[in-house]
Amino acid sequence: MPQKKFNKVCIFGAGAIGGWIGVRLAGVGCQVSVVARGATLDALKRHGLRCQHGQVETTATVRASSDPAELGVQDLVVIAVKAPALPEVARRIAPLIGPDTVVLTAMNGVPWWFFQGFGGTFAGTRLQAVDASGEIAAAIPATSVIGCVVHASCSLRLPGWVQHHFGNKLIIGEPSGQKTERVQQLAALLTQASFEIEVAEQIQKDIWYKLWGNMTVNPVSALTGATTDLILGDELVRGFISSVMLEAKEIGARIGIPITQQPEDRHAVTLKLGAFKTSMLQDVEANRAVELDALVTVVKELGTLTGVPTPFTDALLGLSRLHARVRDLY
Repeated sequence: MPQKKFNKVCIFGAGAIGGWIGVRLAGVGCQVSVVARGATLDALKRHGLRCQHGQVETTATVRASSDPAELGVQDLVVIAVKAPALPEVARRIAPLIGPDTVVLTAMNGVPWWFFQGFGGTFAGTRLQAVDASGEIAAAIPATSVIGCVVHASCSLRLPGWVQHHFGNKLIIGEPSGQKTERVQQLAALLTQASFEIEVAEQIQKDIWYKLWGNMTVNPVSALTGATTDLILGDELVRGFISSVMLEAKEIGARIGIPITQQPEDRHAVTLKLGAFKTSMLQDVEANRAVELDALVTVVKELGTLTGVPTPFTDALLGLSRLHARVRDLY
């Protein structure tokens, strides 16, 4: 049985990562519901939520609806959407959230709550790139949030049908860094669901470290259509990526997230994963909006806040933004 605190679980964003998490939680007895629409909603009602790993396929019966009000207040809401979809989630999420609901944000990039309980002199700063109007923070209070960094590769075979490729690690943590009872209970539940779980000392550091790698390779892949091995195999592109990473490294140092590695250390890690398509390249190929703001625009904004010049980041952002705008993906 699931940890008592988290019987009712809702997945908001049943794409690759959300679907993977949802199937696992259903497998340990959670009552899993999903906010979905269109082809995904139809697939969930007809076939359930499916996840394929190797030759093994797992199916979970879930309650699916396009209307969060039909699903009601949840113990745990997992937000697993791309950043461009977050404002709409904020406008629709209220019926799912009660006073004790935990919201787990399983997303890439810098979140709206990044400087809540963290950041020294920058603590409390609202980042315009990710929540310009403040509507996300108003709809999803930071006090409800537990952050999550996903280290796994999943894709969609069909709507409601996830292919899990590799990786099984979730890093979770309170924005404040406190080891609260609820984060420990959530860690126990996720461990029960066969995830490899780490409770972070400061989840913002794990968010920033993951961003440090994918804020460059993602948009470059979207621009070029290249897999990661080809991107890092071109010495000029690799050098450009390293220059962007050095800017982000200096920004991190000024907000309390020093990175001891050099870009080449991170390139070596990425190359070990072989030839794969980044999530942003998958989005471009599927004609979906790209999450540039949470990955790159926000780094430019943080550079301005901290007084770090970002000419290489600016070049990456400008080219990527133009590429996406021409395709109506930004």
